[in-house]
Amino acid sequence: MVKKVIEDVKAFLRGFGEAFKHQSTEYIEFEERELENVFALILMGSFIGIPSPPTTLVVRLMPHMVREIYVMQQRAVNLDDIFGEIAGMFDID
Repeated sequence: MVKKVIEDVKAFLRGFGEAFKHQSTEYIEFEERELENVFALILMGSFIGIPSPPTTLVVRLMPHMVREIYVMQQRAVNLDDIFGEIAGMFDID
């Protein structure tokens, strides 16, 4: 009987830990997407009126920016509500 209770508690704690890992990973992925977006906006700031870095730097980084440009285009098409997404992640009603 005691062994069963101990096993149940261990299973509960394992599940509890997995839930925290999943939620933490979700937050980190969201932050990574936002940082990539900010980086792309800094490099491509001339499109929205922000003074851009030197052209030679932008041209050298351009081949590495293919994914970020695609993400920027998708965000412009979808026009996500960033505050709504954050509120959904933190379960704010």
